[in-house]
Amino acid sequence: MVAVPLEPDRPEPGEQRLVFGGITYKDYVLISDVFGHRPGLRLTYLRGTLEITTTTPLHEHLKKLIARLVELHALVRGVRILGFGSATYRREDRERGLEPDECYCVDTKKDFPDLAIEVVVTRGMNKLDVYAGLGVAEVWVYEDGRFCVYRLGPDGYAPQSASRFFPELDFAVLAEHVAMPDQDDAVRAYWARLRG
Repeated sequence: MVAVPLEPDRPEPGEQRLVFGGITYKDYVLISDVFGHRPGLRLTYLRGTLEITTTTPLHEHLKKLIARLVELHALVRGVRILGFGSATYRREDRERGLEPDECYCVDTKKDFPDLAIEVVVTRGMNKLDVYAGLGVAEVWVYEDGRFCVYRLGPDGYAPQSASRFFPELDFAVLAEHVAMPDQDDAVRAYWARLRG
């Protein structure tokens, strides 16, 4: 294995990001298995490039709050979901792998999630390319205080104004609650909004 360090991004203070080129899929799996599933550590692999990122408390706060709000919305609106957090998903034939920030199967368990949620604090690899190769139907990206919804089609992901799986979800309202500094206050306020 010959790892080639690539140009690093300018991460948020506390966030560490290393990108290596020249990594085979077999090496990626080995590295991933050695690191194990450690909280706050994400490995993203796309056709020979491996990005290793540590997450910050801000990142973890945002992803957890979004998960709590989405799960509350699903409960109130009767959307059946199965959450898998940041489980590792890989496809050797497509040379891809990653750990989403949060992910869900809708209605029934499947080999790959129907929906993945990514929180972007600092930019790294384009994870949409990885998700497309895994066949994830929908990806929500939270960045700069707003959500972008992407749906997978024959030509890759296209931006959408609404979610296929959560058609009643208002992303502007969701973003307002994600912006609240206290998780408990945000969940209670969203609960009241959904019931009103």
